[in-house]
Amino acid sequence: MINGAVSVIVGNETIAEGSRYIRICETFHPPTIYLHQSAFKSGTLHQTSGPASYCEWKGVASYWSLSKTDGSDRRVRAAWSYPNPTERYAMLADSISLYPQRVDACFLEGEAVKPQPGTFYGGWITSWTIGPFKGDPNHPELI
Repeated sequence: MINGAVSVIVGNETIAEGSRYIRICETFHPPTIYLHQSAFKSGTLHQTSGPASYCEWKGVASYWSLSKTDGSDRRVRAAWSYPNPTERYAMLADSISLYPQRVDACFLEGEAVKPQPGTFYGGWITSWTIGPFKGDPNHPELI
């Protein structure tokens, strides 16, 4: 866990706020940020149906839709979690990450986050993150 402010905005409403987060780094990716489920306001997390995905390191991911607290402005499959992660990633069991491009804004330690390029990856880019990254159309060699 890292100490630092994180917030997520949907429809001009802060739907998640926390002062601690987990940062996961992978090759040619900006960090992926995970918040404890308790950082999300009541009524903003909605488990989804549909296909799961599999990460060879973390295990099977479940997906979530995000919304404002009244359930409006829903962002379908905008977040994911690993409810039963592999032993190495056990710390993720109660945490959720999200695609910054599928919400209106994310802030990490006071800085507005830029989404990782493309639609597949969920990395959080800040001024202290150096690329290039997977998903960037200017760097197709990074697959």
